[in-house]
Amino acid sequence: MEQRVSDIIEAKRDTLIELSDTIWGIPETRFEEFQSAELLCQALEQEGFAVERGVAGIETAFIGTFGSGAPVVAVLGEFDALSGLSQEGGSAVKSPVQKGGNGHGCGHNLLGTASLAAVIALKQVMEEEGIPGTVRYYGCPGEEGGSGKTYMVRAGLFDDVDFSVTWHPMGHNGIMAANSLANYQVYYRFRGISSHAAASPHLGRSALDAVELMNVGVNYLREHVIPEARMHYAVTNTGGRSPNVVQAEADVLYLIRAPKVSQVEEIYQRVCNIARGAALMTDTTVEIVFDKACSNLVQNKTLEDVMQEKFERLGLPDYDTDELAFAAALRATLSDAEKNSVKDPAIRNKDIADRISPPEELSVAASAGNGSTDVGDVSLVTPTAQCNTACWVVGTTAHTWQVVSIGRTSIAHKGMLHAGKVMAATALEVMQSPVLIEQAKAELKQRLGAEKYVSPIPPEVQPAASR
Repeated sequence: MEQRVSDIIEAKRDTLIELSDTIWGIPETRFEEFQSAELLCQALEQEGFAVERGVAGIETAFIGTFGSGAPVVAVLGEFDALSGLSQEGGSAVKSPVQKGGNGHGCGHNLLGTASLAAVIALKQVMEEEGIPGTVRYYGCPGEEGGSGKTYMVRAGLFDDVDFSVTWHPMGHNGIMAANSLANYQVYYRFRGISSHAAASPHLGRSALDAVELMNVGVNYLREHVIPEARMHYAVTNTGGRSPNVVQAEADVLYLIRAPKVSQVEEIYQRVCNIARGAALMTDTTVEIVFDKACSNLVQNKTLEDVMQEKFERLGLPDYDTDELAFAAALRATLSDAEKNSVKDPAIRNKDIADRISPPEELSVAASAGNGSTDVGDVSLVTPTAQCNTACWVVGTTAHTWQVVSIGRTSIAHKGMLHAGKVMAATALEVMQSPVLIEQAKAELKQRLGAEKYVSPIPPEVQPAASR
């Protein structure tokens, strides 16, 4: 079965690479991925999938479906980029294509395309072998700062899914035996009164002062929250560029993280009190605008064990001398701290990962990590497994120009196609085993205990490119 999956994806190799590179070349940020989403929709339709566009009230969210009945497998695809990470492809020198432009600094051009490869292989094998069931490609926009999947889960789009598979490009190979942090993203908008900063400062009320005081207050809060929590902020509106004006408006965007949604909620309320206090201190007002949220990830070892087995049976890609030379040049741009952050000692001094890291090594890495993903919401409502394949050089961190640079090279393409093979082979194995599906569901139920899924995004909050 693994060989057949591999053959199908290899036969589509050139088409898939061209699609990934095209999406890389039109980097679109959260909920504005109109071209990227349409390219994937058209590719699905060409492969015989029925595509529903604009699901969950999001223009760039879609579902491609093949088959009918149970079991239902969801393959998750992403395709959004990041702002400010424009970079030339295949370069070992930081060189933006467009200053301040967007770039695929998390490899989602690869992510969405590999998931497409997986469902293409799934469909063809299902047809050839007469395997019953439904395979769905979930086109999930806005993972970066938008939590598109959380909105899709809230809309009930995963309610009948038996299990899900997905992946993420990384600098290593292995099963993503990981936890993640839940988060809230919230705008704090302060409004005051403008005035001449020299002639009549007493008549002004500085919204910018309020933002600064809020940030100071939150920085003092850090000592008094759980150590796993994270609070980041970006001042998105300083009120102007004239220092001789008392700034009448200023906005700050906060991202608050913790292992559980309930912990995020508690910290969020404290941050809101700090914001209100800053408004009182400056005689300004503050508007609190909830932007988005996502839940923590729940592992499923039943599915992960199957995925690990398929990964081992499929092996790893080979690399030629040119690829190895580029990897060495790009890795030379990383700091010693980045290189030493690699948890698997067997690959720490390699340029490209040359083994499948054991789950225990990656679980150590995951426990030290503090990222968030909207896959978490999917994993709370249906058993979910993820893998990572080496698309970046060892030690690369996400959201960097190095990720953008390597994202349209043959190194990344090989990792992308391999991820498609691992996901398809895993899904086929599970689809044909009702026992595995029931075990995966029982494990999820056991892990959740009495916990019932509640969307962390309030019902009145709707997805938006910006607020």
